[in-house]
Amino acid sequence: MAAGAWVFTNAARTNLLDGTVPIASGSFKMALYLSTSNLTTASTTYAGVTNEHSQGTTGYTTGGIAVDLTLSGTTTVTCDIATDPVWTATDGITAKWAAIYEVGADILCFALLDSGGANVTATAGNTLTVAANASGVFTLA
Repeated sequence: MAAGAWVFTNAARTNLLDGTVPIASGSFKMALYLSTSNLTTASTTYAGVTNEHSQGTTGYTTGGIAVDLTLSGTTTVTCDIATDPVWTATDGITAKWAAIYEVGADILCFALLDSGGANVTATAGNTLTVAANASGVFTLA
């Protein structure tokens, strides 16, 4: 199955519009979370979200992978991930959620890795790639 749509946290829209989250100049990462995570629209800071995939011999590093968010368009502006993050599993990676957050600040948005709600697993030697939708992470029109 394909990944689900990206969902803003409750504060994200306001934070984008008032400049608290600077898409063009901010430092962002994508982290992976287990099915037991407390990640919801009410989530605020990265530090407040529980059950991130564990670091170790799995091929995952706590905090996730840096992502560059790009903006394109004028009357309709699309935010996208410049390069889709890829994790190479050494012992296996299993996750249910991916979240994009500003380093040292708030969660911007998150998505189910499988739109049906199942965990996604990359077995040893394989990769887990999180690709944004063909139309980007979000669009403002």
